[in-house]
Amino acid sequence: MPRFKYSGRDRRGAKQGTVTASSRREAMVKLKEEGVRVVEITEVPETLMTMELSIGTPVKLQDFVIYLRQFATLLKAGVTIVDATGVLAAQTESKALKRVLLDVEQELREGNAFSDAVSKHNKVFNSMFVNMVKAGEVSGNMDGTLDRLAEDFEKQHHTKQKVVSAITYPLAIGILAICAVIFLLVGVVPKFVTMFADMNIELPAITKFVLKCSEFMQSFWWLVLFLFIAIYIFFKFMKKNKQGKYFLDYALLRMPIFGKMMQKAQIARMMRTLSTLFSSSVPILQSMTIVEKVVENEVISRVIRESRSSLEKGRSMTEPMTKHWAFPPLVTQMIIIGEGTGALDAMLSKIAEFYEKEVEAMTDRLKSLIEPIMIVFLAGIVGVIVLSIMMPMFSMYDQMS
Repeated sequence: MPRFKYSGRDRRGAKQGTVTASSRREAMVKLKEEGVRVVEITEVPETLMTMELSIGTPVKLQDFVIYLRQFATLLKAGVTIVDATGVLAAQTESKALKRVLLDVEQELREGNAFSDAVSKHNKVFNSMFVNMVKAGEVSGNMDGTLDRLAEDFEKQHHTKQKVVSAITYPLAIGILAICAVIFLLVGVVPKFVTMFADMNIELPAITKFVLKCSEFMQSFWWLVLFLFIAIYIFFKFMKKNKQGKYFLDYALLRMPIFGKMMQKAQIARMMRTLSTLFSSSVPILQSMTIVEKVVENEVISRVIRESRSSLEKGRSMTEPMTKHWAFPPLVTQMIIIGEGTGALDAMLSKIAEFYEKEVEAMTDRLKSLIEPIMIVFLAGIVGVIVLSIMMPMFSMYDQMS
């Protein structure tokens, strides 16, 4: 649970310290009940010793989309932003979102703008959301902005889920294959070692190989476990290093079969975000900076940086894209047409829709192809181990007959 550092006054005079609460608002209520008049209160940053173990983003995308839809509906019904935020904080099922919304409500009651309040919680509200909200505040069309954000987040979530589902199946089968092999090598094969020794026959090469693997696994199982941990730590380290992340993302995009799918998914996300920002009148250079942070692939991000630099020099944003292999000619040509006709946001939206459909069709094809391939792969590995055990028995039966 978050900790808050405060300074204030009570009956004895000046007082300062820390208090634990689920939100800034709850912390102030606690201190008020203790008779402390708060002058300043700030959240204590998390450290390795205090942070809670969490996997993935603090708020699930589907919970965030539901929040946006409900927020837009309440605003259309005439509910104020402050009251709407309080209502949504009370009814959301996401604990992380509830905590953040309570803080945002407190900021709003203190007279701060909604965009300023959400900008303090960048783990939940990214720069795209903050800038879109600022544009909505200026135009007075906050409910329309939230509807547009919800629609775009839904489309991005749908595309991401398609990619995840296509990758999850082979990963699951791969893990199942590893577990099956380890079980057979450690739990089944050793039971036949003594029997093979008593048979006094020349073992087939495949049986000798499997027995050696079984012996190695029994003696050095810890080495295999260490190897998996080392690989995990290596990838985590590479992701945190900018140059390392670039090489990982480059390898991902160049990967056979899955690379094309990842490339199309990243382009769809980039174009969808740019279209949303342009349609909300966010300046183009600011939009490019936001998209660079939103896109999760460092290879694509570098091209976006070069495109922004090209715009700053008065040239077209498509120049760096045209020279890079990650952007198909269709993308650059449609952007050029959009720039020429003054309908860039609509053209970007069409590109996003095209590649979202491409990703959907590609994932469906991949799942239908991968399923039989992975089943044959799993059956082949298990079959080789079983065959290595059965072959000496067949030889023994032949000799007895």
